[in-house]
Formats: sequence, structure tokens, C-alpha cells
Amino acid sequence: MKKNPRTSVIDGNKNTHMNQPSESGLESKMKVTASSLIRWAGLSAMLAGFLFIVIQTIHPADILSSVITDRWAIVHYLSIAMCLFGLLGITGIYARQVEEAGWLGLAGYLMFSLFYALTMGFQFTEAFISPLLPTEAPKLVESFLALASGSAGEMNLGAVAAVYSLVGVLYMLGGPLFGIATIRASILPRWAAILFASAGPVSALVVSLIPHPLDRIAAVPLGVGLAWLGYALWSERPEKHSKPLPAKGSPQTQGAENESENLR
Repeated sequence: MKKNPRTSVIDGNKNTHMNQPSESGLESKMKVTASSLIRWAGLSAMLAGFLFIVIQTIHPADILSSVITDRWAIVHYLSIAMCLFGLLGITGIYARQVEEAGWLGLAGYLMFSLFYALTMGFQFTEAFISPLLPTEAPKLVESFLALASGSAGEMNLGAVAAVYSLVGVLYMLGGPLFGIATIRASILPRWAAILFASAGPVSALVVSLIPHPLDRIAAVPLGVGLAWLGYALWSERPEKHSKPLPAKGSPQTQGAENESENLR
């Protein structure tokens, strides 16, 4: 008995559609994955904020004898991790509110990301290069340490000093811009964004009133704000974007069945 060619074509199309995943299913999986990445970025932001505060409390004095100690090494290893977590965390926070944050959020995100990237370079130098030089080049190390306190060392560090000053500018401006954009976006906690935005102005005020290293307390608002924003991301539940399939007997399925009957 011969099989109707049209029926074969229809059966073949059915099998093809059954073997291929639906477009809505793939789209749903992609969106859930993006949500999960943002949640993990929230965890990174929490770690970065926590480390930023802890590092300030255990940081040794910026003097030559500190550079060769285990405490110096540990602090700067943690600082490298803090910069990496901060870079991932700030990216997740921006991704969560990218449409609502607008150009102000983009500007703040780029500035603060660059702050983390440049700071990571300085922390790497202090962790792995400076401890090798106190005997061979003590003046170089002392001049590098002087950058933290804003004083002039015996050696002219040239572009290094200029880049270090740029890091300070990025911190002072990037935090307020990103924080204000987050407040305007109204997605993440308002007070967490206020703390983050206040980091730059608070640092400028504290540095002018309190000598180094006591000025490290200015890191507290940003650390708390960043950890709080990260917790808000981490505690969010991923949204489910998948669409329900039409029920049997619905107008969509009836239309498909009628069209199939007409082809036979």
C-alpha cells in the first residue's frame, strides 16, 4: 500500500519539530543563565566590599621595613583579589540596571572599572616586586610608598606618579557617578547606592582632615555600599521567562490541526 507523499512530508516536519528544541525554551535557558551570572557577580561584589574594609584595618605602615613582612604580602595578595572581585562585581551591578542607569551609569562604570584595573597593577607591584628591592633600591621603594600618603619621595617616578594620581581621580568621581545612576535606576537598595556614591566626597574630606594612615577609615562607606549592592544582587531570584505551551483545544492548536487536515 502506497503512502501519500503529502502525509510523508507532514510526518517528516512533525519529527523535525519534535527533535529540535523550541525557540522559547532556548531563550528561557539563556535568560536564566544571564540571571545566574549576575547573581554570582553579586557575590563577587560582596567579597570585594568586605575585603576593602578588612584590608584597611590590617594594612601595615607604609615604611621600608614593612615591605618584607608576611603581613605586607598577605594584605597585597588580598588587595589583588579585592580588585578582581570588585571588577566582576561592578560589572554585574551595571548589567542588572544597564537600561535604567543611562549614560551616567555607563560613565561611572567605566571610570570605576578602570580604577580597579589600575589599582590591581599597583597592588601586584607591591606584592611581588617591592619586596625584592629594599636592599638593592631602597630609595625607589620609599618613593613608591610615598605615593600612598601623597608625599614626594626622593626619586622622580615620572608617569607612575601621574597614573597613581589618576587612580585617585577615578575613585573620587567614578563612585559618585555610579552611585547616583544606581539611585536613579531605582532597582537596587537606595541606601546602599547612597553609601557607594558618598565614598569619593567622604575620602576627599577625610584626607584633608586626618593624616595618613588614619584616612583609611574613608574606605568604610564604599565597602559597606558595595557589599550591600552585591547582597541585593545575590538575594534576587532568577526570573523565569519561559512561555507556557498552548493548551490542547486552544485556538492555536485547533488552527494547526485544521491546517494539517487541509493538507491531507
